[in-house]
Amino acid sequence: MPISRRSLLSLGAAAALAATGLTPPAARAAEPGAAYRPVVFVHGSAGSALQFRTQAKRLAGNGYPSTVIEAHEYDSPNIATVLPEVYAGLDARIGRLLAATGADRVDLLAHSLGTFVIQGYLNSSPARAARVAHYVNLDGRTAAALPGGVPTLAIWGEGDPARTVAGATNVSFPDQSHTETVSSAASFREIYRFLRGREPRTTRVVPQPAGAVHVAGRAVIFPSNAGVAGATLELYPVSPLTGHRRTARPAHVTSLAADGSFGPLPVRPHTRYEFALLRPGQATHHFYFAPFLRTDTLVRLLTSRPGEGIGALVDVSDRHTALTIQRQQEWWGDQGAAGDRLWINGRDVLTPANAPRAKRVIGIFAFDDGSDGVTDLRAPLPEFFAQPFLTGMDVFIPAGGRPGFVSVVVRGRGGDLTVLPVPNWRSSTHRVSVEIG
Repeated sequence: MPISRRSLLSLGAAAALAATGLTPPAARAAEPGAAYRPVVFVHGSAGSALQFRTQAKRLAGNGYPSTVIEAHEYDSPNIATVLPEVYAGLDARIGRLLAATGADRVDLLAHSLGTFVIQGYLNSSPARAARVAHYVNLDGRTAAALPGGVPTLAIWGEGDPARTVAGATNVSFPDQSHTETVSSAASFREIYRFLRGREPRTTRVVPQPAGAVHVAGRAVIFPSNAGVAGATLELYPVSPLTGHRRTARPAHVTSLAADGSFGPLPVRPHTRYEFALLRPGQATHHFYFAPFLRTDTLVRLLTSRPGEGIGALVDVSDRHTALTIQRQQEWWGDQGAAGDRLWINGRDVLTPANAPRAKRVIGIFAFDDGSDGVTDLRAPLPEFFAQPFLTGMDVFIPAGGRPGFVSVVVRGRGGDLTVLPVPNWRSSTHRVSVEIG
């Protein structure tokens, strides 16, 4: 009996899959409006799952189960040497998600350096590309053809308007900065339409009722994303007025897994929480977030080992608090009324020098440089400013005593006001990180 052209194509695809050791996708194809395919996000340089937290919750608010939305993290500073390991990890993750969900394929999204990773992954073998239904290329690498032949949406922010992925749906947001293209509502609308073939019901983060909200994530070493092992995590509800703990005993105490993972842990919506990371012989690291309006499985607690990394450059003392403040949208300190404002204890600390738009700052280290009790904002701290996406500023933030907390207030360039006070822990024995948004 003669073999049809369709049969030959099917045999060829099966042979390619067998050659790589990958499990073939299910035979059925999802129709518009059918079951939701798994979504995997791949971050860029010095990134993590944090960049995709808001979009993940928007997807869930539009029907996606939070269990099918994941992030694939890697050691971005050493990408040249770990790339085969990253590819193998993606193979395993995709295989696990397809087996768990019965989906025909997954959808991949990547940002910045992550677009280099994923374009290479899709082009590396037809078998890998065959397990991907859609690819979203977020403000990263251009391409002369669709990566692996996979249907692609390319979203571009400010910069060269000529950037494209040939054959893709190319969308430009010239008023959005680099990381903003990952987290914005406008980007979400384009992503959802591309993945689902229709408009989203909403671009808001839709609150869930009490009893339905859980948090899960990992504590990781910045920027390698290696998991923090041998640590204990305590979770406390805190006052919205001072950031101080509302209870003497934590709501949850859990030991971190070997990869730094924790949860899911039930939390109350509209309640602020402190995540206290405890490691033997080390300063307690306190993390503060805005209230969790709905389940969040991509929480990341970015920390470092004692004496290592950028954190080792922070001066500490009993007299001052040291803050790390991060958000997944660049801080613009040189755009006047069109920019951002950040007040620490009532003082506006963003300046054209320490947070220019061109620097693409998303992480701020604020502490008393030299432990001299003096604030000096004339220039950024050079060791921090030299790092991608980071800045440092000399701000004296008194620790201990009254009023017992640090006022942190942000007015974003869209006009939104965020107030996240935190206790004024002594930097000699405590570290404090604040995630805005």
